[in-house]
Amino acid sequence: MGITARGVGLLVAAVVLLGVGFRFAYPELTLLGAAAGAAVGYAALVAAWRPRLTVTRLADPDRVARGEPASMTLTVRNSGRLRSANLLAEDRCGDRTVPVPVLRLRPGRDTEVRYDVPTHRRGVVPVGPLRVTRRDPLGLVALARPYGATVPVWVYPRVHPLTAVPTGAGRSLDGRVDGVPHGSITFDSLREYVVGDELRRVHWRTSARVGELMVRENVDTSLPRLVVLLDNRATAHPERVAGVVESFEAACEAAASIVTAAHRADLPVVLLFAAAEPAAPVTPGGETDGGGAAGPLDRLAAAGLSSDDDAVRAATTRLRQDRLGDTLIFLTGPGGRGELGHVGALRGAYPSVVVGVFGAAEPTPPGAAGLVVVDAADGAQFAAEWDGVRRW
Repeated sequence: MGITARGVGLLVAAVVLLGVGFRFAYPELTLLGAAAGAAVGYAALVAAWRPRLTVTRLADPDRVARGEPASMTLTVRNSGRLRSANLLAEDRCGDRTVPVPVLRLRPGRDTEVRYDVPTHRRGVVPVGPLRVTRRDPLGLVALARPYGATVPVWVYPRVHPLTAVPTGAGRSLDGRVDGVPHGSITFDSLREYVVGDELRRVHWRTSARVGELMVRENVDTSLPRLVVLLDNRATAHPERVAGVVESFEAACEAAASIVTAAHRADLPVVLLFAAAEPAAPVTPGGETDGGGAAGPLDRLAAAGLSSDDDAVRAATTRLRQDRLGDTLIFLTGPGGRGELGHVGALRGAYPSVVVGVFGAAEPTPPGAAGLVVVDAADGAQFAAEWDGVRRW
């Protein structure tokens, strides 16, 4: 609860009048002081009354690429029995506020406001809560309360079309590694028959020996598996233009483009961040996207820079131990070239290693750490030069 300047002045006048009236025995001044104090008390009681308002939101859409239009529809309904007089309301959308007309909203009626959500920058735009300010008729006291939950609008990085995808790596017993464009199916194990299994997968010889139907389990041993490592260290992206780290935005666009192209080609892909990423915002239902785990594009929308300078070294150590795939794509900024040696050391665990460097003033020297390096100013240039990378 906040007392306005008018209320403070009246309250001070009440104290002075009461003091002077009692001190010098002026009943008229005492009466005026008591009336002023009663007016402030009444204003506090009026402002403390909590109107019953129901707030609903609808984002259209709630996930959008950077620069694409998105809007929010806010509906405020008076679910009480009294007219909501002397109310001022404003909705928060990111860093700006939007006025909402709720003055003298009748019981059972609602008001609707539709406004655009800013999508000119990648990120998660929090919308809400609605802030309703209750004032007394004299304007002495004002009390603001929040209504409704905060709804996130996810602004994804721009996705640029990629036409080339890596080929698989078929490894034979003699150690030879061959390119397999679409993967291959290899026998893995046997299991008991389950209703619904195809009869052509039944291994009849084993079934006759054990007395139960046994089914072959196959695995795609050469299907390309992509691992995208995004360097989100602040030291890797030192340049800022109008408060925006353009090299990191370009790296996020490249990561989004690769992940999207892999999903369209039905290729398994893993998106990793060099440093620990922030927790994904929670939706009103209490869950993050994907049933508790945010999807890759959601994670890229919420990605930020970290001050952990040793994050890449720790990440390469984990990648060497886990071996999550056969194609590693490292995306960094001009300040990340010093870590190319650690990335190059992964070529034994990952047959194909490609590096994308964004925002560098000068191109990377040829043959840096024996890696294939793509220098690009932004995500669009990276997508254009992607097809020229043939070392898969």
